[in-house]
Amino acid sequence: MKKPIAEFIGTFTLVFFGCGAAVIAGMGTGPTAIDILGIAFAFGLAIVAMAYGIGMISGCHVNPAVSFGVFLAGRMPLSELVGYVVSQVLGAIAGAAVLALILSGKTSGWDGSLGQNGWGAGYLGEYGVVSALVFETVATFLFLVCILGVTQKGAPNHLAGLAIGLTLTAIHIVGINVTGVSVNPARSIGPALIGAGSNPQAVVQLWLFIVAPLLGAAGAGLLFKSGLLAPDES
Repeated sequence: MKKPIAEFIGTFTLVFFGCGAAVIAGMGTGPTAIDILGIAFAFGLAIVAMAYGIGMISGCHVNPAVSFGVFLAGRMPLSELVGYVVSQVLGAIAGAAVLALILSGKTSGWDGSLGQNGWGAGYLGEYGVVSALVFETVATFLFLVCILGVTQKGAPNHLAGLAIGLTLTAIHIVGINVTGVSVNPARSIGPALIGAGSNPQAVVQLWLFIVAPLLGAAGAGLLFKSGLLAPDES
């Protein structure tokens, strides 16, 4: 049970810190507010923290797309993949639920926002579905190239957590205005389900944040499986 428990805690942390930064610090004004850069670093630093906290136990996937890519690269069995994904989704739901509990105590009121992903009219930069689909697919592909690259045999993996966290930070800087950035089905599922009462549109649009990350992860996983992105033998 060590690995599923670690993945639950890691995904809980990602949603709690990342989405929490967006909806608690991000909704502030004056010196209490943060901008896109602050939110991006909250997600990235959450990954860095968990990489060093649980990485030795489960590899710190905290993302079904990452686990899927690792599986397709031939680095984990199907039975383990299923356990990881279930734990990650449950961790994201729990993280969003605790965040909602905290936000419900705001005396001036709370609009139900939990950092849900989305696209279209009224959502952040108001990008269309094609832009959202392309961004999430490409960004997840590049994220997995980093993850699978820095964790492969011969890579300086003592720096893997930092590299992965900074890559996620860069992805958020570019993409927050497009989709709020998912690249992680669990991160999208948790806030969408817990906040469904106030934002049902997030549930309707959830399919994209499951399909696109899995497509991007599949591309990267298969490239590493083929050996095209593996270092030459010396």
